[in-house]
Amino acid sequence: MPQCELCQRDCPKLTEHHLVPRQQTKRKKRDPGPTTTICAPCHRQVHVLFSNKELAQDLNTVERLRSHPNMQKFLGWIRKQDPYKKIRTYR
Repeated sequence: MPQCELCQRDCPKLTEHHLVPRQQTKRKKRDPGPTTTICAPCHRQVHVLFSNKELAQDLNTVERLRSHPNMQKFLGWIRKQDPYKKIRTYR
């Protein structure tokens, strides 16, 4: 089973996350840059917590995302959850 690169859980399905949001590169016709594979709850949480500008400037690596205090709190919780269970995301 594939593993989420953020929470490191074995998950049945992963999504592709652009480390530099496409909004920052598409209009400027630049290369969209690297991507990472993460589970849907982590992907939703990243976009709930951070603006595309923050993601592009400060949180453009898996390590930076994982080490952010707000994300660490979520990751500590999500690691205990069943990867087959649907997780709701709140601001």
